[in-house]
Amino acid sequence: MKFVTNILTIIILFASFSLVGQNVEFTKQNFANDKKGLKQALGNIKNGDKLTAETPKNYETAIDFYRSAYEFNSKNALLNFKLGSCYYYIKDFKRAIDYFRQSKKLNPKVDIRLDYYLGVSYQHNYQFDSAIIVFQEFRRQLDSKLLRKYDESIAKHIEECESGKKLVENPVRVFIDPLPSTVNTKYVEYGPFINADGSLLFFTSKRPSNIGGKISPFTNDYYEDIYIAQKGKDGKWLKARNQGKPLNTEDHDAVAGISPDGQQLYIYRSEGGGDIYVSKLDGDRWTKPKKLNSNINSPAHETSAAFPADNRGIYFVSDRKGGYGKHDIYYSPRNTKGKFMKAENIGAKVNTPYDEAAIFAHPDGKTFYFSSKGHNSMGGYDIFSVTYENGVWSFPKNLGYPINTPGDDVFLSMDASGKHAYYSSVSDATKKSDIFMITFLGPEKPVADGEEEQLLAFRESSVRDIQVEAAVELKKSFLTVVKGSILDEETKKPLYAVIEITDNSTNEIIAVFESNKSTGKYLILLPSGKDYGIAAKADDYLFYSSNVVIPKDEGYNEIVKDVYLKPITVGSKVVLANIFFASGKSSLKPESKTELENLIKLMNDSPNLKLEISGHTDNTGSKSVNQRLSKARAKAVVNYLVKHGISADRLTYKGYGASQPVADNSTKEGRQKNRRTEFKVIAK
Repeated sequence: MKFVTNILTIIILFASFSLVGQNVEFTKQNFANDKKGLKQALGNIKNGDKLTAETPKNYETAIDFYRSAYEFNSKNALLNFKLGSCYYYIKDFKRAIDYFRQSKKLNPKVDIRLDYYLGVSYQHNYQFDSAIIVFQEFRRQLDSKLLRKYDESIAKHIEECESGKKLVENPVRVFIDPLPSTVNTKYVEYGPFINADGSLLFFTSKRPSNIGGKISPFTNDYYEDIYIAQKGKDGKWLKARNQGKPLNTEDHDAVAGISPDGQQLYIYRSEGGGDIYVSKLDGDRWTKPKKLNSNINSPAHETSAAFPADNRGIYFVSDRKGGYGKHDIYYSPRNTKGKFMKAENIGAKVNTPYDEAAIFAHPDGKTFYFSSKGHNSMGGYDIFSVTYENGVWSFPKNLGYPINTPGDDVFLSMDASGKHAYYSSVSDATKKSDIFMITFLGPEKPVADGEEEQLLAFRESSVRDIQVEAAVELKKSFLTVVKGSILDEETKKPLYAVIEITDNSTNEIIAVFESNKSTGKYLILLPSGKDYGIAAKADDYLFYSSNVVIPKDEGYNEIVKDVYLKPITVGSKVVLANIFFASGKSSLKPESKTELENLIKLMNDSPNLKLEISGHTDNTGSKSVNQRLSKARAKAVVNYLVKHGISADRLTYKGYGASQPVADNSTKEGRQKNRRTEFKVIAK
């Protein structure tokens, strides 16, 4: 009898344990004692189903209804799958995993998509090995028709997981900080573009303050608008402002790119299938955006754009026909009149069969950043760097973890120093896109505190103390930023001026910048390794001339220099900083051509202008030799001008030797300044 009782006890215990993994349906038989609760639970499920079936889908509210039903019966496979799916679609993958696993335990065949969703959720939660196993299980259960549908996607996810494992094992040394609440909000922020000196941030946001207050019927988000944030004197970001009209309209408007000096803004608008426009800062107002020509905009979808440093063309993203995949990167050069010419795909080294997006040109003129779902992405869009030198693209490099994640990481924009970058990624707190700042720490190793530090990939606090050698070291920036204001020398009022940058070795104008019409502020970029001529020109003013030689190995520099232009008045003098002579001789060097052309243009624009050209030396050598040399050099300039059409009766020349120094002759730098060619207005 005792034996029989024990057997019955074992059977009962076994039955009770087996019920733990059994799927419990919402039926009257299972809940005969709580028909009211069952009815309410079924009603909640129906409400949740309705919210996930309508457009736009409201997963957040659906979760509330499903959760109420879950409290009544947590052992239903389909309800667990529905809850997991809701969290999946709002990108809360950690919670999605819990419900998908429970659903699979209760009924692994509840929905054919279960293992696929679970695999993606594992991938987004950095559980790459588990994701690979589940993706392989998913593939095995598919029939031939479904295999054709999913096989490419499964292979891609497995490839991303393998890539993710390698990237996480070799993290890069960076800090990653979310921008403050003056920029980020509980709404969507993305597409940050920083100007060269890091003082202005342009970005796109979907928040209630948009022009028109519209909400998308497809996503339930507010329409996109363009915002600009400025750094205060303390270096902190001030509250971002909606730029209003004409940049923003009642439709979708987004930042597509900016010029390095922040004076030109490319804008994406959804009309026409998605097109790119350009607006210029005219004083303190933005001009009405102008649609770029048909070589850029097509019936297809054009999105982000980038100015190369020389401003001789435009890089942009399009899904037009003839590409390597979906969205590809294209380049359109400008002709001599500034018109964009036929665009060409930049090639399969950069573009992939998948989507490329968000191209950004670093001010150094050769480094580019873009996002891609191809290459060795660890999931979604990853950010890559690539260089273009001597007509050849390098192979793209993944910027690494924790910059890149299994989610979408896009729109990287870097300041000229190369020390800070800004990009968009999904916030762990809101599950929506926010803007983050990356601080690159360089290749040196910090003190190791513990193995767990290697896993700091999340975005709610800075990512610090990664203790392995960087997968992508800090790229040194070989660039000089010159900024300041263009001012009237007499009144000190700001002036609008055109600033031409010349490569003196080729006499080629390689870039043109403009000062702001209201503030006179300017910002120019000079990559290392060249001898530059700089000319600032304004109507009714004598041009300003400067010569800057930057060694090839010169790193990042930032120079603040106000430039004072002289009105065309009798007695005004200008140093011709880009007139060069052979040592100890009066023969003009070829590098002088651009400066001489500037002088010819000044005289042609002012036909009554008469000038004295003067030569000056330092105090090295005898007075008589210096006198003869300075006079001969001044004469050489006059001869050039006369040979090129300037009437001789408008020109005189004198040599002053070392009699009129402008600097201390006891220093090398001072002597160099004293060796100069000037012109003086003697009649106008």
